[in-house]
Amino acid sequence: MQKNLFYISCLVLVLLSAGCKDKQATSTEVLPKETINTKAEEEPTNATKKTILCFGNSLTAGYGLDPEEAWPFLLQQRLDSLEQPYTVVNAGLSGETTSGGMNRLDWVIKQPVDIFILELGANDMLRGLDVDLTKANLETIIVNVTKKYPEVKIVLAGMLAPPNMGGDYEKKFNRIFSDLAMKYKAVLIPFLLDEVAGKPELNLPDGKHPNVAGQKVVLENVWAALAPIF
Repeated sequence: MQKNLFYISCLVLVLLSAGCKDKQATSTEVLPKETINTKAEEEPTNATKKTILCFGNSLTAGYGLDPEEAWPFLLQQRLDSLEQPYTVVNAGLSGETTSGGMNRLDWVIKQPVDIFILELGANDMLRGLDVDLTKANLETIIVNVTKKYPEVKIVLAGMLAPPNMGGDYEKKFNRIFSDLAMKYKAVLIPFLLDEVAGKPELNLPDGKHPNVAGQKVVLENVWAALAPIF
């Protein structure tokens, strides 16, 4: 009987000792608050990121190319490399006119927008549409976007008409973008296709749409206007 009591006592001591060790081990695993890695908490989430909406036609959509080759995607890559908290949305639609853009605008801007890049008008020009109507449509788009998001920054991508459209048309069309940018204090990209238009090595065989190399030049034209407003 005494021998059994001795074994039981020893067993109790062993269990108590093990419990103390477990308690000590647990306490040492709790790191001080200041040593916890908070990097994940500091990184911007989708909820905290701002949105750049690229609203345009085939020149924005990246006609004839993979989405990852179009300038809006290249813009996202650059922003990511600079750790800028922006998400770039490509809302380009091939063949889009200013009238078409105006009609689909409400659906597109359901999401919050911080920077709105407006790139429309080229298809109006190619079809010889009335310049006053093109200007009115672009103005309506700008007004509606700023009405819904008063703090939004508007970036207007300028386009130039070729001489074969006629001198009067060319002059009137080319003034649309600078006039609107001045009126609404928008950031102006003087000519989206600067250093790209007319260069076969930077365009697809159709001569109208930038190829992979051309998209990189377009990005620089966009970036030159965007960089100062970040």
